[in-house]
Amino acid sequence: MVHLNFNPFPILSTERLVLRRVTEADVQEMFVLRSDTEIMKYIPRPLATNFEEAIEHIKSIDEKIESSEGINWGITLKGNDTLIGVAGFYRISPENHRAEIGYILHPSQSGKGIISEVVKHLIEFGFTTMNLHSIEAVIAPENKASSKVLEKNGFVQEGLFKENQYFEGRFLDAAVYGLLNKRH
Repeated sequence: MVHLNFNPFPILSTERLVLRRVTEADVQEMFVLRSDTEIMKYIPRPLATNFEEAIEHIKSIDEKIESSEGINWGITLKGNDTLIGVAGFYRISPENHRAEIGYILHPSQSGKGIISEVVKHLIEFGFTTMNLHSIEAVIAPENKASSKVLEKNGFVQEGLFKENQYFEGRFLDAAVYGLLNKRH
């Protein structure tokens, strides 16, 4: 079984980015990310309607880190601490050495390869530090940008679940991508 401990919080650095802990000081940026219909287009979660809901989301991220149930990083550009996105591992299954990766990015930063850079580093962290055997991603099949990012980073589509999630009065499909740790 994988034993996880995210204390102290691991700050990651890439060529252009710093992946750091999200704090309540990020509430304004988190609210923008979680309340914008375009940003949340492919994420079947209720939109944030006020700063209190954004703070509650930040608190839930913290609770998962503290309990080792999940870990999310705030994405920032080197030299600028403003939150431009969030990425991390959700639904960690220690007994199966598996976790689900997820990410969200402000549209002003899309098309710059940022998420691909983040995913590459999270894969490395997941396989080396967390000792995962596999990483999965569950995306909306119509989210072509996300499927490109995943495929660029070695993920393959493992399945397509038809109408397996009910959200806001309709059934949604889900494409499941997976990546195996070849080092095991």
